[in-house]
Amino acid sequence: MSYGDPNNPYGAPQQQPQQGYGYPAQGQAPGYGYPQAPPVQPYGAPVPETMPGTVSAARVMLWVIVGLQVIGVAIFVFSALTIDHLKKNGDLPQLSDYPTGALWGFAVLALAWLVWAAVLAAKFTSGGNGLRVTTLVFGIITAVLALYPFTLVGIVHLVLAILIAVFVGNAKGKAWFNRPRY
Repeated sequence: MSYGDPNNPYGAPQQQPQQGYGYPAQGQAPGYGYPQAPPVQPYGAPVPETMPGTVSAARVMLWVIVGLQVIGVAIFVFSALTIDHLKKNGDLPQLSDYPTGALWGFAVLALAWLVWAAVLAAKFTSGGNGLRVTTLVFGIITAVLALYPFTLVGIVHLVLAILIAVFVGNAKGKAWFNRPRY
């Protein structure tokens, strides 16, 4: 056995080429068996080309909130109109002191919430980090407001709002909303 024989157990240890990021070791030419260099990503992180599943789920949840708000607006408007009609006809005297202005105010608030959720959901494909922060704020405020009535609809809003905030606020959501746009 010779000194340079790789099978010689008494010979000098053989140096293994370093394979960092697909480049050959210092002073060696690339040869057979060396992988190609990975593509260079802007900002040092992979850029998502399609919307991640969690972000898409948050968008669907925003549309579910829009649907719930449509139902809420309809209930508030129907209730206010019914009470105004009954007060005008004098059918139920105990309704004479019931303020329908509060119902109209809730209808306007529910309509504003509906529009806010619809705008956020519609801009998920083109929005940047500002949309992400606004969606986080929307989710947090919705969760806080859903705690008070704590009805079936309030619980649904609470769960949806928490999931929206988590899905938009996680790393995949951050990568999606901070991706470069060309």
